[in-house]
Amino acid sequence: MQAFILDLRYNPGGLLGSAVNVAGQFLPPNTLVASTEGRAQSQTKPYRSSAGQRARPKFPLAVLINGGSASGSEIVAGALQDLNRAILVGETTFGKGSVQSVIQLQDGSALRLTTAKYYTPGHQVIHEHGVAPTIRATLTLDQERLLMEQRRDDAQDEESKKRFANFHDTQLDRAVDALKGVMIYADRKIDAKKPATSTN
Repeated sequence: MQAFILDLRYNPGGLLGSAVNVAGQFLPPNTLVASTEGRAQSQTKPYRSSAGQRARPKFPLAVLINGGSASGSEIVAGALQDLNRAILVGETTFGKGSVQSVIQLQDGSALRLTTAKYYTPGHQVIHEHGVAPTIRATLTLDQERLLMEQRRDDAQDEESKKRFANFHDTQLDRAVDALKGVMIYADRKIDAKKPATSTN
């Protein structure tokens, strides 16, 4: 593998622990991935990649995001961007980064209250702000529709393949171009460090 693209578009997120583990696949052990902060000191907590995980190759990485990327996927994208581990390509994410607590009331009802917010390693708040891409790239409504159709399990019949034949995922194309640029730059740095050889 020379480079990697992680597609988090339309990913609504999931468990915090899973988001930290996914980000940890691309980060050194015991690296801060996210933190929570609230009014109470007990709500201030760091979340780090596993201290026991093995080191992995640091190949160039791009992450695809859009307005449908939320919660856990925003934590992953925000961490990889803040730690200069990935280029983010696409559109600003949804902006769902709050910790909610359910408080039982005396009459038997309950109140769901936001008690803390998630922050990226660079202390950027996710909630209501989202994570902005490094490279902005948009899709038209028709492109978005085709992308969603392409992801369906039943989209492999001949009629579907004909519809997708001329479909270009411009966000994916931009990510590929960005990674190619990173790889060319890295190769040139390596060549510049090599000692000059005499032609005599």
